[in-house]
Amino acid sequence: MIRHLLLRGSPRQLGAEHGRAFRADIRRYTDERVHLASNGSWAGREATREDTLALAEAMLPAHRAYAPDLCEEMEAMAEASGLSAAEGVVVGGFTDFVDAVRARTGAAYDEDNCTAVLVPDALAEGHGYLAQTWDMHDSATEHVVLLEIVSESGPSAFVYSTVGCLGQIGLNDSGIAIGINNLAAATGRIGVTWPFVVRKALQQTDIEAALACVVDAELAGAHNYLLLDGQGRGYNVEAMPDCRSVTKLEDAPLAHTNHCLAADARGEEAARPPELLESSEGRLERAGELLSSSDAITLERLVALTRDPVAICHRSQPPFHIESSGAAIMRPATGELWAVWGLPSENEYEAFRFGGEREGQAALTEQGQEREAR
Repeated sequence: MIRHLLLRGSPRQLGAEHGRAFRADIRRYTDERVHLASNGSWAGREATREDTLALAEAMLPAHRAYAPDLCEEMEAMAEASGLSAAEGVVVGGFTDFVDAVRARTGAAYDEDNCTAVLVPDALAEGHGYLAQTWDMHDSATEHVVLLEIVSESGPSAFVYSTVGCLGQIGLNDSGIAIGINNLAAATGRIGVTWPFVVRKALQQTDIEAALACVVDAELAGAHNYLLLDGQGRGYNVEAMPDCRSVTKLEDAPLAHTNHCLAADARGEEAARPPELLESSEGRLERAGELLSSSDAITLERLVALTRDPVAICHRSQPPFHIESSGAAIMRPATGELWAVWGLPSENEYEAFRFGGEREGQAALTEQGQEREAR
C-alpha cells in the first residue's frame, strides 16, 4: 500500500509535519541525491558535496521570489529533518537541479522518467483523465508517499510525491490536475525547480492560472507538464529554461514521454544515451497503440496501460537502474485519484477522493483480481 500522510495548517506547519513524519527517510534520501549529483555519474565531472550544495543555496532566492509560501514550507521540512534549505532543494528538485549541474560540468546520463497521457472527455465516457507512470532511479521507490494537503488558504490537494519533496503529481479539489515527464536540458541554470511549479499550479482554481504557473516560471531545468481540469480542458507544456511549447488537448488522446517533440524545445535538449532515447520513443509509440482503439478509454484501460509489460512498466536493470516506482490516474471532474506504490504490474491501485474515506486496495482489472486470488 502507498503511504498516506495528511498535512494541515500554515506553510510552516505543513513542512514541519512532513519533516517530522519522515525525518530518517528524508535524511537518507537526501544523502543519496546529493551523492548522485556530486559523484560524476550524472554531471560528467565529480564535484565536492560543498560545491553541489553551494549551487543549491544559490537557487534559494529564485524559489522565494516564485512562491514564498512554498519556500517557507520547504525550509520548515528541511529544518524538521535536520537538513539545510539547500539540501531541501536537491532532494525535492533533483532532476531539474542536475540540469543546472550539467550546464556547468558537461554531458551526463539522465533518468528516464514517466509515460503520461491526457484523455479528453469525449473519449472517456464524459470525464477526462490524466494518467502516468512515475519512473525513477530504483533508490526512489521506497520513498514514495501520497500527501493530502489541507492548507489555510487555497484548494486542498492530493499530491503524489517522495519524502522530502513538495510534490510531483497532483489533483486539487477545484478540479485541477497536473502531471510531469522529465526532460533533459543542456541549458540548466540557477532558477526554480519543478516541485514548486507543480505545487503552485495546485494552488490555483482555474486551468489558465495553473498554466501561467508553468509558463511564467524562471526554471532551473527542463520538464514536460500536463494539465487537465474538470471541464476537460487540457494542455501539454514542454518547458525548457529558455522556451515553452504549449499544446492544447483536442479530440484525441495526448501522450508524452521523455523527449521533446517541438522543434524549439529540442534545441535546448541535452544529449542522452541512445538506450534512453530509444526507450522514450518506444514508450510514446506504445502508449499511442494502447489508446488507439475506438472503445471508450476507461479507468481499467489506463490501469492496463501503466502495467504494460512491452514498454511502459519498467523493472530496474543496469546500467541505469530505472524502474516504475509507481503510478497515478486522476479524474478532475469527479475529484478522484487512484495511486499505486511500486511496480504497477505487481501492486494494486488505491482510490482516494475529496471528502471521502480512503477505499483501500482496489483490484481494478481482471489481472489484478487474479493476482489477489493467488
